[in-house]
Amino acid sequence: MLAAAGLAVLRQHPIAPEHLPYERLDLARPIGLATGFQLARLRGDPSMCQGVLDMSTLRTRPLPSRRTGDFCGFLNAVELERSTVPYSAPVRVTCPMAAALYLWEREVVAPAAERHLGSPLARIDHLGTYSCRRIGGGPTGRPSEHATANAIDISGFRLTDGRRITLAGDWNKGAEAERAFLREVRDGACDLFRVVLGPDYNAAHRDHFHLDMGAFRTCR
Repeated sequence: MLAAAGLAVLRQHPIAPEHLPYERLDLARPIGLATGFQLARLRGDPSMCQGVLDMSTLRTRPLPSRRTGDFCGFLNAVELERSTVPYSAPVRVTCPMAAALYLWEREVVAPAAERHLGSPLARIDHLGTYSCRRIGGGPTGRPSEHATANAIDISGFRLTDGRRITLAGDWNKGAEAERAFLREVRDGACDLFRVVLGPDYNAAHRDHFHLDMGAFRTCR
């Protein structure tokens, strides 16, 4: 009896696919309760990931696989050719990173810029993606997600009115609206990326957000 009643409710009020973990990711949908899980599934399914990109308005170019050293290189990586906004330099990342960035730009950063700063987003500034190194840049330790093009370091944002909001200058010292914008951008990233590290994490991240789609889960 209860099961039948439940089915009747679902028929009248179906659950949106962005809230269902077993649904395939669609980049045209808004962020839902299961979007982070749907993004994480792409890490183990390159063909599904490429299909997700192909069905979206995001335009990417596949990159040849690369191997440099014991732990560096990338597979199934792409270069962003057209996204919702331009970046300060080419973005070459893994397919899951490209999908997460696209949603983050459109669903998190752009609305936050309009809400807190009253101006559309014009550009995202970054410090790099692929870099053959270990965490912290030392000779020992776990390989960085940058070593497989599975990360990006975001340093700031340009607005159409000419303003530039930076992590280095505005995280702690900016006006209230600028600080609120950066914190909303960070918090929204945590719903999409596996790891989000910023100025609250340590001094090494005082001037950027580190975003990656690795195996671990951290939001600081």
